[in-house]
Amino acid sequence: MTGPVGYCHVDDIKKSLEVVLENGGQTQQEIKDAGGGKLIATVEDADGNVTGRLQSP
Repeated sequence: MTGPVGYCHVDDIKKSLEVVLENGGQTQQEIKDAGGGKLIATVEDADGNVTGRLQSP
C-alpha cells in the first residue's frame, strides 16, 4: 500500500472492523496500539478503498 490513508474516529474499533468484514471487506493491518492507548487498524472495503480506523482511549 502506498500513499496517505484517511482515518475515521470510532467508538469501538473491533465492531467497526466486524462491519467492514461482514460487508465483503478485508483487514489490511490488524488492530495495534499506536501509543497512549490509541488503537488503529486499516481495512479495504469491498470496492477496494483503503481506510483506517482510530479509537481514542
